Amino acid sequence: MVIDPRPHLRHAALAACAALALAGCAKPLHWDMDDVGAQMAPLQFNDLRSGDGTLVSAQHYRGKVVAVYFGYTHCPDICPLTMSHLASAVQQLGPDAKDVRILFVTVDPRRDTPAVLRAYAAAFSPEARGLTGTAAQIKALAGRYHVAYSYGKPDSHGNYTVTHSAAIYVFDEKGNGRLIGTEATPPAEIAHDLKQLVQLGA
Repeated sequence: MVIDPRPHLRHAALAACAALALAGCAKPLHWDMDDVGAQMAPLQFNDLRSGDGTLVSAQHYRGKVVAVYFGYTHCPDICPLTMSHLASAVQQLGPDAKDVRILFVTVDPRRDTPAVLRAYAAAFSPEARGLTGTAAQIKALAGRYHVAYSYGKPDSHGNYTVTHSAAIYVFDEKGNGRLIGTEATPPAEIAHDLKQLVQLGA
């Protein structure tokens, strides 16, 4: 018996047309943060120490949408403000929060031990992680994303401030650079963009 292939071809053509129609009706994505795409280097690092003392790499966070912020725990204002915004944004995601990680990378490894970073990150969000490394490792990772920082002169008690860039770097679940925000980006806008990235990776 000879089977006429034309009905199958017609069905395939109709299915293709329906898929194209649906794609054409899809609402284009709108980003509240700056969409930098390929202009930002992918998330990549090795052998940084997490809050529990274990060594981690960027691969540990594949499959998650990642927001990276470079700061230090003695920061009096900008760092806690930015971390609060990130924590609020992640909380607004509801069940999708499990698919997001906040990485707080210290630019003050001398004072920010893994234990200090663990307590600091946990105070903001259960999805936040503190990361540290050697001075050379931090310098290399910060340079990868054009993060500038410098140390002030210690006072009589050995305390000092660290002047640093204050940007939020957002990566998709594959580690690709996607978005950049600042400490002034409202939590609702951060949440909007994180949710879109989570849904794109679903």
